[in-house]
Amino acid sequence: MARLVLLSEGYTGRTFDLKVEQTTVGRTSDNAIEIPDGSVSSHHGEFLLRGADVVFRDLGSTNGSFLANEKIAEVTLKHGQLLRLGQIEMRFESELPASKSSSKPPAHTAVIPGGVNREQLSTSGSGGAKTSEFKKKSNKSTLFFLIGIGVIAVILIAILAMLVLK
Repeated sequence: MARLVLLSEGYTGRTFDLKVEQTTVGRTSDNAIEIPDGSVSSHHGEFLLRGADVVFRDLGSTNGSFLANEKIAEVTLKHGQLLRLGQIEMRFESELPASKSSSKPPAHTAVIPGGVNREQLSTSGSGGAKTSEFKKKSNKSTLFFLIGIGVIAVILIAILAMLVLK
């Protein structure tokens, strides 16, 4: 199945499956894929399923559509290609044909048969896992905010007390 993975900040990790014959993308909510970013046109483009191929067509967008930093009007997408709509970047992913896939994982991938348990994560040296201490950040602005609210509350109570006593 084909899908899009958004890569731009604020949208990172959002994925959209391309399941139907025509999938529209744009800034407004009437699109199948809504990307509420000012650089994306209200009706920016559409993804068309043509057999095993996925075609992207720009619908006359203001800020353009780009593949490898070249402006495009229509293109057949290939697995792993980066598409940019305005300033929003996304990666096109599709299932690779069976002839290109291998049963062996890439050399840089570690296979952990039973997964990892908490003890393995907390000890260094087992499976290359490194330990790190997570400490809560000191947040002085919150302290100052609470003190400020307290001072304002005391002043308001004092003013109310003076008004009541008059």
